[in-house]
Amino acid sequence: MNKRILVVNGPNLNLLGTRQPDLYGSDTLADVEALVGDVAGELGFEVRCVQSNSEGALVDAIHAARESCDAIVINAGAYTHTSVAIRDALQGVDLPFAEVHVTNVYAREPFRHHSFLSDVATCVIAGAGIRGYEFAVRQLVATLA
Repeated sequence: MNKRILVVNGPNLNLLGTRQPDLYGSDTLADVEALVGDVAGELGFEVRCVQSNSEGALVDAIHAARESCDAIVINAGAYTHTSVAIRDALQGVDLPFAEVHVTNVYAREPFRHHSFLSDVATCVIAGAGIRGYEFAVRQLVATLA
């Protein structure tokens, strides 16, 4: 199997670059995907990127990673704060994963302060903009070494 990282982006992340640019910045999802592709390639990994606004599609993508990926970077968006299903899927595939948030969720509304993923994640990166994805890829590759 090739060394591969799945990058999962949840609801509304397809709107990066246009949704609240004062909060999320002007970088787009295509910019995120290019960045992780470049960083992973530099480290000898391939990436597969998935974005969906549907919880079930995200769970299916995580399940599929079990047979084809070595690690997962996930920005579950709002599902971070609500989805036991995504947590269970991540635990079920038993791959190291990094939880990423473009913004500092702890400087936002109180409901964003709780994550169903953080306590089982390999690492959590919040508030670094899209560079958080780069940090996550680098950390996961280091973890796999």
